[in-house]
Amino acid sequence: MYNKAFLIGRLGQDPELKIFDGGVTFVTFSLATNEYWKNKAGDKQERTEWHRIVAFGRLAEICDKYLVRGRLVFIGGRIKTRNWLDKNGVKRYTTEILLMDMKILDSKVSNSIKTSNKKNISNSDIVKSLPKNNYTCGINYNEMPY
Repeated sequence: MYNKAFLIGRLGQDPELKIFDGGVTFVTFSLATNEYWKNKAGDKQERTEWHRIVAFGRLAEICDKYLVRGRLVFIGGRIKTRNWLDKNGVKRYTTEILLMDMKILDSKVSNSIKTSNKKNISNSDIVKSLPKNNYTCGINYNEMPY
């Protein structure tokens, strides 16, 4: 069996960094992908799909440091659906992409996209900041408390 998702899209929000009680870091953010087609009348149509992305450990820290709203990225990961009971006892579900690979596709964020604690950084800057020969996050997702 095979559970992989590959997406190219733009961030809908800056990543939100959180830390579990055990000290494991994680981020969540939304990613928008667009689909274009023409209807029977020949009119151009567009649909946007929103995806919830979750990253853990070192990869979460990299996402928090380098990603900003509007940035074009490639996302690779696996699809995970989880459920919980809300405060009214209703069972809720969410489907997420557990991030395993991320590449920034635009060289710089446009001037219209600004965040005070983030700077315009290229992929080469990110690669230089990573430890040599260690491009995986090293997290066993089956052991996560999330």
